[in-house]
Amino acid sequence: QTKLVESGGGLVQPGGSLRLSCAASGFTLGYYSIGWFRQGPGKDREGVACISGRDESRFYFDSVKGRFTISRDYTKNAVDLQMNNLKPEDPAVYYCATVLGGSEHLCMATEDYWGQGTQVTVSS
Repeated sequence: QTKLVESGGGLVQPGGSLRLSCAASGFTLGYYSIGWFRQGPGKDREGVACISGRDESRFYFDSVKGRFTISRDYTKNAVDLQMNNLKPEDPAVYYCATVLGGSEHLCMATEDYWGQGTQVTVSS
């Protein structure tokens, strides 16, 4: 069965860090451009970051630029999202999905694969 599975969410204090992982089963993730998205309570889904499957170029949305880092782990067949200096506006369900590419204009979901999401909560 081909699917994406997110993990690593949890509760963290403001200023803390979490590392999310998006693991693929049934296909090789390294061939695909992958993005992270999030949806907070009462909010629309928004983009977080994307990484290209062609040249590993990366794009970050302004809300997370300088705090989050997207990267590949080929040994795990996964794409990780390192989140540092978490803020009260970051809590959401975080999803990974296949995207068009790793640049600003291509960081949008293709709807081929979506994970089930992992909850991130920021609270003191």
